[in-house]
Amino acid sequence: MSRRSGLQAAAWGGLAAWAGTWRSVFAQARPSEPLAQPLTAQERAVHALCRLSYGPRPADLAALQRLGPEAWLEQFLAAQLRGSAGGQVLPESVQARLQGLDTVSLSQAALLGRYQEARRLARLDKAGEAAAKGAENGASNGAAGVVSAQEARRELVRPILAQAAEQRLLRALHSSAQLEEQLLEFWFNHFNVFAGKGPVAALVGSYEREAIRPHIWGRFRQMLGATAKHPAMLFYLDNAQSVAPGFRPPARLGDEQVARPRGLNENYARELMELHTLGVDGGYSQADVTELARMLTGWTVDVRGALGRQGSGDLFEFAPRRHDNGSKQWLGRPVTARGQAEGEWALDVLASHPATARHLSFKLAQAFVADEPPEALVAQLSRSFLASGGDLRAWVQTLLGSEHFWQREHLRSKFKTPYQFLLSSLRVLDAQPQDMQPLLGALAQSGMPLYGAATPDGYKNLASAWMNPEALSQRVQWLSRLNERTAGVERASRQGGSLLKTLAPLLSEHTRSVLAQEPAELQLALLLGSPEWMRR
Repeated sequence: MSRRSGLQAAAWGGLAAWAGTWRSVFAQARPSEPLAQPLTAQERAVHALCRLSYGPRPADLAALQRLGPEAWLEQFLAAQLRGSAGGQVLPESVQARLQGLDTVSLSQAALLGRYQEARRLARLDKAGEAAAKGAENGASNGAAGVVSAQEARRELVRPILAQAAEQRLLRALHSSAQLEEQLLEFWFNHFNVFAGKGPVAALVGSYEREAIRPHIWGRFRQMLGATAKHPAMLFYLDNAQSVAPGFRPPARLGDEQVARPRGLNENYARELMELHTLGVDGGYSQADVTELARMLTGWTVDVRGALGRQGSGDLFEFAPRRHDNGSKQWLGRPVTARGQAEGEWALDVLASHPATARHLSFKLAQAFVADEPPEALVAQLSRSFLASGGDLRAWVQTLLGSEHFWQREHLRSKFKTPYQFLLSSLRVLDAQPQDMQPLLGALAQSGMPLYGAATPDGYKNLASAWMNPEALSQRVQWLSRLNERTAGVERASRQGGSLLKTLAPLLSEHTRSVLAQEPAELQLALLLGSPEWMRR
């Protein structure tokens, strides 16, 4: 066995040993100070850095040391609450790279047009396969045609999804507006769509850019409306094909997914109340779901527009002929026939409902404070949400101004999801990955593929979802490969000794002692596999 192989095996063995005893080691890693003891200035700064960003870069920790914890924290919080509106937040090299992604500026119509063209080519593939099998003399030409059509189809849709993922990861890694990137993940997960469902693969990047990101610091009603009208959501939860009873589609339409409505579809209406607003205990009935679905009939996608507008413009359309104009009763209130205005009014009611305020506040506190958030914090956030009219900046300010966010019992209490673990490990190494595919592969292997949550409730951010031997083993394997494949990590950054000094404020005395006794070649993998690094 070579020295390198031996070290890798030793690292693997060390990590595996840690993985095998992670429960006891995690227990040792939690703060040993009495829970009533206030955080020191240094602890508050480190807590904010780890909880409100995807993890520290060495430069962040150097700045913290240079400015002192109190001054650094004041600057950090002010910058995070400004978000990207505060100015340039990405390095010029990353900006240039983003500008080179040619699909991220395509309109909804152009994106759906590409998807439709890919479907047309897929049909040609099938026809070509049949021709190749049936024609003895022309089989080779037929097979060549199949290959060409398959390649053309892959070139149409695959780059769109790949560039959407690349943009997400680049911003999460390099943006100085780290809280904004975390909130983007939070809200995307809240309004989840699944890239594996039909046209959503082509539209998911547009959905993130147009329906989520612009509204992170706006009002919740704006984001709710934007997600409701984006074709990605309309296709994912089937509202695009929900129609009034008795509706008969025209003989020919541009896409069979919309051309074959099967009557009233309640999927979106149900998730709109259960997941997006009121919550499962929000006080509504199955009859309310049905009535809301009726109010939202006609909210669909202008599929013909994807071609008729020559690839420009948004695709939301209210189709009066599809709408149910009958009288309705929803949440105890009579609803008169008003076309699209019925759905808009329903969104107004849901966005300002006390149950929505509580549901969202619980989720925010769970994501940023604790898996079981304090009831008093949830109540405080709910009051802020209602008093501000769903102003999301004021809401987040309330979270950061709350004493609960800064309590010792919540220090390093959140277990990182695979997404957070991968990003934080790359950030602390100052990684400059050029190829995102290995990172996307690592996320997929860890059970958290980007844009890959199939169900409307998205990914969990709870320790119970990710703290298990299998998930931990996936992290260990990725760390082992990280040592072999630099992922844009400078050689100097891969020296665990220097990183150990950088991260000393985040590590327990026990972990520092264990790592200090290991060879330098092993320290990086062991450090990033340490119990403290698994938490944020």
